Amino acid sequence: MAQAPAESTADRSYMELMNSGTGRHPQQTYRELRDTGAVIPARGLSGPAVIVSRRTEIDEVFRHPEIYSSALHHGRLGNVRPLIPIEIDPPDHRKFRRILNPLFTPDALKVHEESVRQLVHDMIDGFIDQPEIDFSKQFSVPLPSRVFLTLFGLPVDELPTFLRMKDGIIRPFHVLGKSPQDPEVRAYQLQTANSIYDYFNRLLDERQSERRNDLLSQLLDAELDGERLSRENLLDICFLFLTAGLDTVTASLDCFFAYLADHPEQRAQIVADPEIVPRVVEELLRWETPVTMVSRFATRDTELGGCPIKAGTEVYLSLGSANTDDQEFPDADEVRGGREANRHLAFGGGIHRCLGSHLARLELRVVLREWHSRIPDYHIKPGTELVFTQAIRSLDSFPMVLGKAA
Repeated sequence: MAQAPAESTADRSYMELMNSGTGRHPQQTYRELRDTGAVIPARGLSGPAVIVSRRTEIDEVFRHPEIYSSALHHGRLGNVRPLIPIEIDPPDHRKFRRILNPLFTPDALKVHEESVRQLVHDMIDGFIDQPEIDFSKQFSVPLPSRVFLTLFGLPVDELPTFLRMKDGIIRPFHVLGKSPQDPEVRAYQLQTANSIYDYFNRLLDERQSERRNDLLSQLLDAELDGERLSRENLLDICFLFLTAGLDTVTASLDCFFAYLADHPEQRAQIVADPEIVPRVVEELLRWETPVTMVSRFATRDTELGGCPIKAGTEVYLSLGSANTDDQEFPDADEVRGGREANRHLAFGGGIHRCLGSHLARLELRVVLREWHSRIPDYHIKPGTELVFTQAIRSLDSFPMVLGKAA
């Protein structure tokens, strides 16, 4: 298990600190962060930064978007404009959420549950007779992308294109096998970003001339006060959907199944009583926190948790630490599938809380319910060390043995 860094946290970068806490069992590292302080000076990706480790102070940041801005991250993924709505602050943020929120309510998404269920079974059919699978490559990576293709009314043979664009934006260094600081990595990311804009421009042209029963057509027809979204608005929304809607569900599935593979007693509870699945999903989102952090920029000099923060400082919010803070959660170090009060921050908080959280929940609930109805027993291949990626805790490879452990 990762140990707390011996040197001063102020002499280390956020990523150095958090890379030691995004592995298989990061919870102890999160506790060590909280023990270090509620707000910890550090080096950020672009200058001075602080790490916020405790739930109270993270809630404070989420409550004050006028002090802690989301609008200054523009361009980090190669995007030429702010991504909508995640990189837009009030008052424009409210306008876009009023248009988009109705498309992502639980009731609006309910119509997709059966297609997701069928997709899960189709994918399981492809490997259920195999004694061993790679869960990541055969299930957790393709599933969210195939759901996305369905929502956008696109054929399944577009899957390789979507996966290539997703990885080229989110982890170009991994695709190229180079250091994140290598100039070729940034060039490849920018090239991928341009291809995303071109791809969705073509799709929007097609839907402009012929509407279908899909999300793109709904976006084209969406209005607020008699106005429709501009083409640039639509492209910025689609760019976000691609980058934020695929990797996070994959990471959640990897985290959930790594945990459940090691806890047969909790798998048995799901098998015996599928009605507990919604609560299990919330508890595993809390405990595993697949997206470990989000960040903001201070718009003015301020103070948080007794720590002075200068204007322009990047403020990293450790969601994983907040979700295991025993000041917020009784018995925070216990994983309880029946936990009733569960105000976790796995989807962020405040006005920028994840737009797609209800879709992610739908996918995760369907997967846990349907998978365990057909594959109640599975375990990690003996001798395997699961290596999670940085910041978003997904797996490149997850060797899984189907059936009871010998």
